[in-house]
Amino acid sequence: MQPINLAEKLATFSEYWQPRVVGQFNGHDLMVVKVKGEFLWHKHDDTDDFFLVLQGRITIRMREGDVTLSAGEVFIVPKGAEHCPFAEEEAHVLLLEPTGTPNTGDANTAAPRRVI
Repeated sequence: MQPINLAEKLATFSEYWQPRVVGQFNGHDLMVVKVKGEFLWHKHDDTDDFFLVLQGRITIRMREGDVTLSAGEVFIVPKGAEHCPFAEEEAHVLLLEPTGTPNTGDANTAAPRRVI
């Protein structure tokens, strides 16, 4: 059992929108991801979507209105809510999702899960 240094984990890759699993918690994957630019509009029918901004700033675009987050802020997209994450500049985010949840809401378009 060792602590997980999120900055060290984030330093091991440079790709955007490619979450990396850094641990597991009660059937959930704890992931870090670098984001920049626009992701894609999607929804998760069976689970909420948890975002904690570690560095930078992101906007969660939603049909009901945008939510902007800075470092240290958390937002939970309710299950079934269509959303599109966006970051003007590179940002680092911690995600918490049930193990195996596709990051696009659709297994056919999801980024592969990598463990680091």
